[in-house]
Amino acid sequence: MGQAASQPKHRVTAAEDRIPFFQKAIYSIGGLVNSFQAAAIGSMVIVLNLGLGINPALVGLVGFVPRIFDAITDPITGYISDNIRTPWGRRRPIILLGAISGGLFYALMFQLYKGHSEMYYFWYFLLFQCLFFFGFTCFSIPWIALGYEMTPDYHERTRLQGATNFVAQFAWVIAPWIFKIMENKSMFPDLVHGARALGIIVGVFIAIGGMLPAIFIKERFADLPRAKRAKGPWNVTKNFFKGFAVTFKCLPFVKLCAATFLIFNGFMLASAFSAYVIFFYVYSGDYSKGGTLLGWFGSLSAVCTFCVILIATWLSTKMGKKNAILVTLSLSIIGYALKWVGYNPNHPYLLLIAAPFMAFGLGSLFTLISSMVADVCDLDELKTETRREGMFSAVYWWMVKLGLALSSLISGLLINASGFNIALGANQTPKTLLYMRIFDIGFPILTTLIAIFILMTFSLSEDDAYDIRGQIERRREERRKRDELEALKLEEERRKGERRKE
Repeated sequence: MGQAASQPKHRVTAAEDRIPFFQKAIYSIGGLVNSFQAAAIGSMVIVLNLGLGINPALVGLVGFVPRIFDAITDPITGYISDNIRTPWGRRRPIILLGAISGGLFYALMFQLYKGHSEMYYFWYFLLFQCLFFFGFTCFSIPWIALGYEMTPDYHERTRLQGATNFVAQFAWVIAPWIFKIMENKSMFPDLVHGARALGIIVGVFIAIGGMLPAIFIKERFADLPRAKRAKGPWNVTKNFFKGFAVTFKCLPFVKLCAATFLIFNGFMLASAFSAYVIFFYVYSGDYSKGGTLLGWFGSLSAVCTFCVILIATWLSTKMGKKNAILVTLSLSIIGYALKWVGYNPNHPYLLLIAAPFMAFGLGSLFTLISSMVADVCDLDELKTETRREGMFSAVYWWMVKLGLALSSLISGLLINASGFNIALGANQTPKTLLYMRIFDIGFPILTTLIAIFILMTFSLSEDDAYDIRGQIERRREERRKRDELEALKLEEERRKGERRKE
């Protein structure tokens, strides 16, 4: 990237590269849908254990299996989204289908009634969670890919992801109160009934909110010509696996996937313990008081994340995306460590001091890393001469979901390993409560430290990104002129052939 050295260090976004406010707003609603389904299911799945008495290991397994199923559906959906051509674009028809089917299956997933066996609940929830993930994948993968291609500008990409994650944070303001709502005896007879009602509400929101990007967003590359490839099932399959392999050969992308895997899923693994620590250590089995603290902690974290998103977006324009995320992740480690002090039965709300620092982790993760993935898509086009945002978004989120699957499975096993027994209620042993706090605090600190070391080796800078963009835009222009000349030659030959016939 030699010529980049003589260019200005930071550049002003050109007017034609800026995304209109309405387009950003509609795309951001898709982000709210994407985050709310994840936040809601994470808060509601506890009904399987505390409401229906299912073993935590089975609850972990029921969260693990569907996300392994995603390992197949995500890349396939990404491949289809990259290669399909319709009058409505490459992404939008799949987004529409995914929003409707995802909302329907989410509502059905929580239609659980007491009086059945443990294995009945296991298989019912497993089936509908698989169907939900399949449907929602059809929304999320092309929606993410759509965001990668909405602007070619290095900084506007960060602003788009910042706006999207800012709106998406409203999901995490609401989600911590979901257990409190489900458990509220003045609204619902019991926890299971509350889960049924909220399942329908969340499902309707997924369907309606998810349809909006499909209806109103304009695709930048909707009219791309089809790639010249051999047809037939065998060739399609071969091209799919070839594209999958090429994606994993992109080292900068693999580093971003690994960092996200560690940061997000270390957080999710700890989250599985937080509710148990609050309920049984801080409040000695009082679900009502524990649910209130859980709600305030989650909401404060989400409110702080709003500020973090703005700070991370600003920092990235001043010091670059890589340096910005290294700073924010370091601050998040302080937050996780402060939870050890915050878990105090005598002063329960001392836990809130950890929230502002913890917010720097997830607040910057999907703002900056998602923007960095968009830059990598340009690097990939430079090497392969193909736009493959769908495959990149599929593989990236496949890694996230794989981590979620593992965190769900491992958390269930670790809850059992800690000695937790739902039958003991508030009388959990001191050893159990100690292990739960160690797991809750230690795992995210460890995974974040490893992620920081990985990101320190990421080498795609702002100068590199602008240099790559210049090269691929020149190449596109040369290809366009070449195609026009070929079309003129073909037209001339056709006319000559007609004159000869005459």
